Formats: sequence, C-alpha cells, structure tokens
Amino acid sequence: MKLIIRNSDRIGVISSTLCMMHCFATPFLFLSQTSLIFMTVDLTTTWYIINFIFLITSFIAIYYSVKNSSNKFIKIFLYFFWTILAVLIINETVGFLSIPETATYLSAFSLICLHIYNLNFCRCDNDECCTS
Repeated sequence: MKLIIRNSDRIGVISSTLCMMHCFATPFLFLSQTSLIFMTVDLTTTWYIINFIFLITSFIAIYYSVKNSSNKFIKIFLYFFWTILAVLIINETVGFLSIPETATYLSAFSLICLHIYNLNFCRCDNDECCTS
C-alpha cells in the first residue's frame, strides 16, 4: 500500500497514458481485424471492462495524489478531469450522446499533465506541508 501512496502520481501518469493509448488503438484494432466484424459480446464486454479498470486505477492514483499535494487547484482539477473522463467513458459504453474521441484524449492528457506537475512541483511527502 505504501508503494501506491508514494508513487501515486507515477501510477496516475502510467494509467492515463495507457488509457489514452487504449482509446486511440481501439478503432484501429477493430477496423484491422476483419474477423472481428461479427464480434461476440464477450470481446466487447472485455474491451469495456478494460476501460473501467483504467478508471478505477486512475481514481485510486488521484485519491492518493490529492492527499499528498500542496496545491488546492491541482486537487480540484485532478478530480474534475477524472470526472469528465468517467462521464465520457460511461457515455461511450451506453451510447447516449455522440461526443468526439478528442474529448477523451484531452481529458486523459490533462490528467497526465496534472500528475506530472503535481509530482514535480506540488508533492509533499510529510504531514508538515500537506493541508487536508
């Protein structure tokens, strides 16, 4: 558990990067595989489960990053962009609105940038500099 707490920003960067790569590769994977034209429910369900695994992982990383951040705005923006990403992924699963994939890429990229900024400039590893 201490490993996650100490490396939450790194885990957040990795999770957001993999999520963005997953979102970027999905259309190409499905278009390039002619045998997947008649996809089974199992394959699409597995693919959507991967989306939610990234969401859960990134939420855990954000939760611990916020606990160790000294910047109030970074804390707010981390949760804000995670919420946007979660809404976009849920919308993609349900298919309620037609929103361009660019929005998903931008929210994932924003999370990457915020984690990197927090890691380099706002992170505090002891209780003296952190405010609850």
